[in-house]
Amino acid sequence: MKQKLSYLGYFILVILVSNLLISCGNSEKPANNNEADIIIYGGTSAAISAAVEAKRSGKSVIVVSPDIHLGGLSSGGLGYTDTGDKSVIGGLAREFYHRVWLHYNTSEAWNWQKKEEYGNQGQGTPAMDGENRTMWIFEPHVAEKVFEDMVAEEQIRVDRDEWLDREKGVEMKDGNIVSITTLSGKTYTGKMFLDTTYEGDLMAAAGVSYHVGREGKEVYGEEWNGVQTGVLHHKHWFEADISPYVVPGDPTSGLLPKVSGEHPGEKYSGDDKIQAYCFRMCMTNHPENRIPFPKPEGYDPMQYELLARVFEHGWKDWFVKFDPIPNHKTDTNNHGPFSSDNIGMNYDYPEASYERRKEIIKEHENYQKGLLWFVANDPRVPEDIQTEMQTWGLSKDEFKDNGNWPHQIYVREARRMIGDFVMTENELLKKSPTPKPIGMGSYTMDSHNVQRYIKPDGFVQNEGDIGVSTNGPYTISYGSLVPKKEDCKNLLVPVCLSSSHIAFGSIRMEPVFMILGQSAAAAAVLAIDESTVVQDVDYNKLKGVLVGKGQIVE
Repeated sequence: MKQKLSYLGYFILVILVSNLLISCGNSEKPANNNEADIIIYGGTSAAISAAVEAKRSGKSVIVVSPDIHLGGLSSGGLGYTDTGDKSVIGGLAREFYHRVWLHYNTSEAWNWQKKEEYGNQGQGTPAMDGENRTMWIFEPHVAEKVFEDMVAEEQIRVDRDEWLDREKGVEMKDGNIVSITTLSGKTYTGKMFLDTTYEGDLMAAAGVSYHVGREGKEVYGEEWNGVQTGVLHHKHWFEADISPYVVPGDPTSGLLPKVSGEHPGEKYSGDDKIQAYCFRMCMTNHPENRIPFPKPEGYDPMQYELLARVFEHGWKDWFVKFDPIPNHKTDTNNHGPFSSDNIGMNYDYPEASYERRKEIIKEHENYQKGLLWFVANDPRVPEDIQTEMQTWGLSKDEFKDNGNWPHQIYVREARRMIGDFVMTENELLKKSPTPKPIGMGSYTMDSHNVQRYIKPDGFVQNEGDIGVSTNGPYTISYGSLVPKKEDCKNLLVPVCLSSSHIAFGSIRMEPVFMILGQSAAAAAVLAIDESTVVQDVDYNKLKGVLVGKGQIVE
């Protein structure tokens, strides 16, 4: 009997120790470690705005960010803010620009330039608005610090470098997202989800309806959608007759790089093409902070032959969009018929795998680096332009962990949801009413070029660049942030929102993304509190919450 008890005790001891070991192993990752009221996928300015709103409203939140750096384009080189009418920028968006203003009101902010020497030039507004205590123009690292400060102050958890498993990483039940899983194997469970990426990956993986490309004119009854051959709104087209062939005038010699031999499509027809991407480059002509433009691997001057021909025809506007930001730096954007926009090289980006997207981004980087090298070094560039270009370089104190190159490509457009309500040019132009407004935009309906083609006369031309005024601010519908109820009931999409191509051309501005991020999070909070789906959130309550927090909704 005594021997039997000893064996029994031994087995009991083994079981207890085994359970203890299992418990200890699980203690590193409890079942609810990755659970929160609201899960935000993305690291953009909209993501941070949404996270701050959720946390201040008393909800738990986790930001699952594929990006390491927070802020998207706002911290990725786009410091010359597209404000439009800044009076309609409120809430957390205005708080961001106020924090930027506070930074530049310190002496430490002006390390390469005296504050009084800065020209205070903004895009339709002074850079520093002392009356409203806001600043709209800033250096990339300043914007990133503001976002990081907001996250730290609110003690918001951000899991970086976490990429959604787009194939099998979204668990759905009864029309709701239950959880999302990243490629690293982490699973995040929440009551509400926000897709704040520029690409709309969570939205797509959840089975939500969306569109890529330009709708035909007839789809929403728009004038400025679809193919726009012959429409030349900005200075981003070939004013001179430039041959697209390797041997000018000889089609048998083959096409130059960056020219399509395909028919551009019938005017106003829809297509699957998207407006061009580029990097917004932070450059400087301050010698102590300047790094010479690097020559990219595989550099081929033939890639820039079209630009050489443009220069030969007397074009002199190369430096027009070297927009000044503090400390002798620029936010350098595309300008002219052949510039930093890598026209036609991004069509597959929205639906591409992560690996393919990396290839596309690298090709854009090499193209732009080669462009800078070409203008600074190639003998075919006019001497006066080349001499001045050689005084410029990349900023030594920006993007230090990425070779001083921006970490975010300008995804001007990718997927766009087809949701509960679709924003079109008719709402932006006030031809049709906008139901349930939750924020405002005001910037011109602005599409960059979509394709570079050969006209019937045999010369090259760009197509797709549109700039149409909205004739004042317009409202954005809550319905454009939520999917159709049959698609998903607990997801909000403030970046790849429900919009036509041309309406998105105005909505896609960074201040608006911050506005929509906050409004989406406020709606998610109400949906949780009211135990309802996002489509059925009480609009009057939502409007009251937003107005109470300084959001300009109408």
